[in-house]
Amino acid sequence: MNTTTLKTLKALSLTVALAGTASLANAADHGVAVKGMDQDVSHGAVAASMVQAEANGWLVVHRTDSNMKPGPVVGYAPVIKGTNNNVNAILQENVESGEMLMLMLHGEAGGMKTGVFEYTLGAKEDGPIKVDSKLVMDVITAK
Repeated sequence: MNTTTLKTLKALSLTVALAGTASLANAADHGVAVKGMDQDVSHGAVAASMVQAEANGWLVVHRTDSNMKPGPVVGYAPVIKGTNNNVNAILQENVESGEMLMLMLHGEAGGMKTGVFEYTLGAKEDGPIKVDSKLVMDVITAK
């Protein structure tokens, strides 16, 4: 990798990290947040170190990439109103080392059944929670 490419990647990483921090602080001001960390997922699960929710809902694991757009759902776990520590979601598909995952807070509203995750990509049922039009999420890299 040449020096220019390396500098560009470092600058991009810093920009993404700073943007994520600002959005996390803003979301936390509203009583919602998701915090994760890069981790080994070879055991078939992914964890968020903390999920703060204003109501019962879901920690949802989406595939993502450098574009930072949520992709298909590969796992989810219920969360309760308040602070949830060490929330583990069982992965429903294989995730390879190096893949990026978006850990996102979803609500429990709009579906037909309480306690049943009914969201599909783009649907409104059990959909993503947003603060100031921004998703409440954190992006991690699988190891």
